[in-house]
Amino acid sequence: MNAHDSNPIDAPPFTIEGEDRPSRWLVTCDHATNRVPPWVNGADLGIAAQDMARHIAWDVGAAGLASALARRLNAPMIRSDFSRLVIDPNRGEDDPTLLMRLYDGTVIPANRRADAAERERRLDRLYRPYHRELARLAAAHPARAICAVHSFTPQLKGRPPRPWLVGILYSHRDERLGPAMVRACRAQGWITGDNEPYSGHLEGDSIDTHALSHGRPNVLVEVRNDLIRDAEGQEQWAGRLAAVLESVLAESGA
Repeated sequence: MNAHDSNPIDAPPFTIEGEDRPSRWLVTCDHATNRVPPWVNGADLGIAAQDMARHIAWDVGAAGLASALARRLNAPMIRSDFSRLVIDPNRGEDDPTLLMRLYDGTVIPANRRADAAERERRLDRLYRPYHRELARLAAAHPARAICAVHSFTPQLKGRPPRPWLVGILYSHRDERLGPAMVRACRAQGWITGDNEPYSGHLEGDSIDTHALSHGRPNVLVEVRNDLIRDAEGQEQWAGRLAAVLESVLAESGA
């Protein structure tokens, strides 16, 4: 599905799959791609190709996992189609990390030079259309539950290796699904982070905006990206996670 973008020369800033699928679940993928639109500094943020392939530019494997998971859940899925380094759709508009200038040791030259007008242009052509569609899909089911799919790198520069296979993130404002998901994943024998490797509460992020603010049950699933780099790994983890998500939602009564 294409974006209803005000500028017809833009490539769609989002992709939707299975809009008519009947599940309560909506699967989202905020950091699905490392694409830089051509109107952003000539499609070049000024960093090396190997850095654009790293986790700093996108969540490696997350798009394929989100798509496979949505099919298994018979649920719609929406993903962004622009790099988090262009503008981060999982941040509030007033978040200082919305437009990153330094990430995991890499300086982003095109962002260091970006002024307020450039920030607004990226918001208007990428960020806001994505969130409008996410809001529309979230509201399309009266009992919507949201599963946000992300991935994390096995090790940040200069940091110890991360032991988790999966991280389950959730906010203290809504613990209907998160803690039960942690227990269910650990019961499968997976080394599972409880609000690790990141905190599950961030004011203005996608879950805050589209789930917490509307009372919708929600969970954010992080999978270590070396496990989902290819289609085989993505399908394997989609099957594992779908079963756990369905059982946890059913048992929660949410």
